[in-house]
Formats: sequence, C-alpha cells, structure tokens
Amino acid sequence: MRALRRPSAILPSLLLVAAAGVLAGCHAPPPPAEEITIWQRRGAWMGRGLTQTEPFIGDTGFLRLTWEAHGAPNAGAFKITVHSDVSGRPLLVAVDRRGPGRDVTYVTEDPRAFFLVIESEDLDWSVEVAEGLSGTRTLPRP
Repeated sequence: MRALRRPSAILPSLLLVAAAGVLAGCHAPPPPAEEITIWQRRGAWMGRGLTQTEPFIGDTGFLRLTWEAHGAPNAGAFKITVHSDVSGRPLLVAVDRRGPGRDVTYVTEDPRAFFLVIESEDLDWSVEVAEGLSGTRTLPRP
C-alpha cells in the first residue's frame, strides 16, 4: 500500500513557489525620462573682415551657430558660409545680412568635418559653433 501525501505538506511549498514568481515579476517602473539635446562646443572665433576657421568635426551634423556682428548701423554685409572640410565646397549659407545683429542659427547636415568662411564689411564679429548630441535625462519621481 502506498502512503498518500497530505495536502497540508505540499501546500506551503506551492505557496512559496507562487510568491517567488509574483515577486520576481514585480519590478518598480523605470523613473520617467525625457529626451534632451546636449550642446558641445566645437569652436569659437572673433574678428573683422574675411576669415576661414580651422576645421571642426560634426559627428551628428546638428550644429548651432551663435553669432554677433557689431559696428555702425550703416555697416556692410555679414555672411557665414558652412563648408565641407573634405571637399572644400560650400554646403550652405547660414547667415546673410546687412549691418549689426545677433542671433542663433541651426544647421542640419550629414556628419563630417566642417569649416566656416566668415565675411564682414566694417563689422566686428564673434561666432561660436556647438554640436547637438541626443541624450536622456531622468526626471524626479512625483
């Protein structure tokens, strides 16, 4: 004759296995996050007249040009052209205006090495280039 197992001996083991399974599936949700752009400086220049900058690398091709031109109100042209450092060809005119001013211009190009050609007539100028990199920021829990 075979001895029957008592359900009372099996039940605690089953409950323990079930509880472990439930606890393994209970993870706190990840903290909320938001997509952000991190700006890394690639170069800054200042001057007067015609200048070609040294090359800089754009790993993403997403560039921010922060520029300022100052001088007499009737001063001449101010122009910034973005060039490929690989071929030397002009890719786009980022700024083209007359007289003093300041602004931020965003450029989206294929990743590559770039340089700027900056032209000014009777204007002192400054230009800073930063590259936008994608990132995530964890937000505090409510």
